[in-house]
Amino acid sequence: MSNALNHMSSPWPVLGTAFFGYVATGAWDPERGTNLVDSGAPFYDVYRTADGRWLSVAAIEPAFYQNLVGLLGLSGDLPAQHDRAAWPAMKERVAAAVAQRTLDEWMAAAAGVEACIAPVLEPTEAAIHPHNAERRTFVDHGGIVQPAPAPRFGRTPVSLGRRPPRPGAHTTEALVDWGVAPEQVALWCRSGAIGQNVQESEGGGRCTD
Repeated sequence: MSNALNHMSSPWPVLGTAFFGYVATGAWDPERGTNLVDSGAPFYDVYRTADGRWLSVAAIEPAFYQNLVGLLGLSGDLPAQHDRAAWPAMKERVAAAVAQRTLDEWMAAAAGVEACIAPVLEPTEAAIHPHNAERRTFVDHGGIVQPAPAPRFGRTPVSLGRRPPRPGAHTTEALVDWGVAPEQVALWCRSGAIGQNVQESEGGGRCTD
């Protein structure tokens, strides 16, 4: 099968359904960074805060946009939300407003306000964020914090059966499973080309003759 057909049989066209719709209706400009959800719109982007962190903004719906404008303290004769010609200038105004407070200050000010903003978190922060903690989005399994299995269903709960393998934990098993002769695996082990983490290997699998 050709590469083109392989690409067309992949899931990406389905994931991009909305964007194909934008293109078909003339609502998508081929120039990057000028559209609704590619950082073109002032109400759908990330902005640097006073402490050098980042605040994400995604207030597409009119009601949320009005809440965002109020939260940021923007006033005066504001252009229409979807006035694309005004987007660059509005982005500058939003950026200037966001830069006046730290990330924590913005999150405190936005408590109870449906303005569709959220903090941009480091991976280590995401696992302990109150929202993720409440939803049990992350789990500590075998001493390694990782996303919990998804999706979650009430009648068929999922679980993690084993800890993530360490590098080299299944070297021998994997190579043999892939069709490499055990003698060849042993030769590679003796030469130091590959290694086996004996402590982490199930059943004590090791590079042997």
